[in-house]
Amino acid sequence: MSETVTNLQSQDLPSVTTRAAKRIATVLSKEPEGSYLRVAVNGGGCSGFSYAFDIVPARDADDLAVEQDGVIVLIDPVSLDFLKGAKIDFVDDLIGQSFKIENPNATASCGCGTSFSI
Repeated sequence: MSETVTNLQSQDLPSVTTRAAKRIATVLSKEPEGSYLRVAVNGGGCSGFSYAFDIVPARDADDLAVEQDGVIVLIDPVSLDFLKGAKIDFVDDLIGQSFKIENPNATASCGCGTSFSI
C-alpha cells in the first residue's frame, strides 16, 4: 500500500456501490481472467478534468484497490487525490446506462457528468 493511501482517513477512501459492483462483475466476466476496472482522472474535458474507465490486465504496485462484493476497482495515486470520498455508482435510467461518480471535491461538473472542476 502506498504512503498516500495509508495517510487517508476511512471517510476519504473512494467507495463502490453494490449496483456498480454488479455491473463491473458483468463487464469483467467478458474479459480475460485477472482483469480489473481502473478509474482515473485525466486533465481535459469541458470542465477541466475528466473521468476515465478502463479495463486493465494487471494491478500496479502503487494502486489503491477498492473492493465491493468481490469486485476490485483500481485507482492510481494521482487520481486518488481527486477522488477522495467519491462514490462510484452505476445508473440505469431513461437516458441510458452509465457509471456515475459522486465526487465531493468537484465544485462544478458538465451536463454529461464525465467532467468536473475543483
